[in-house]
Amino acid sequence: MTEDIVAGVLRQWQQVHPGLDTGPMAVIGRLNRCSALLQQAADAPLRRAGLTRPEFDILGTLRRMDRELTPGRVARETFASGAAVTKRVRQLEERGLIARRPDDRDRRVSHLSLTDEGRETIDRLLPEQLRYEASLLDGIGEQRQEELSTGLSELLVILEGRLGSLLD
Repeated sequence: MTEDIVAGVLRQWQQVHPGLDTGPMAVIGRLNRCSALLQQAADAPLRRAGLTRPEFDILGTLRRMDRELTPGRVARETFASGAAVTKRVRQLEERGLIARRPDDRDRRVSHLSLTDEGRETIDRLLPEQLRYEASLLDGIGEQRQEELSTGLSELLVILEGRLGSLLD
């Protein structure tokens, strides 16, 4: 198997600090590197459609939850700040993909929903995006993908529990 860039970094650290436990770096370094590469590559179909990943995530959230949501709820679902969601919602609204309705009781609150065009856009893009993401994982068998998914899920649950309390 070809050596990845992180293996070279780990080897260099072992030369400088023999006996240093670089295990955490092996995992986190590879996750960070994969994340950066996937961020660059995985958004190609979205860019062709004129969307950013965060905009796609907002459309996808509204579609999968299939009901009106407040911007605050969208922020929680997409792990984005309220200000970022407000900016993206404004852009998506200007493009006719999202509709905003003021709350009947509290005018400070708005409710977001997909327009027909927004629903058509996400329904068209999602299968294309999933096919593209599957092609990025070509070369890793289905069973190995499931194992990776399970391991990453375990890590995510641990990190959400630990970091969630630190960030609140």
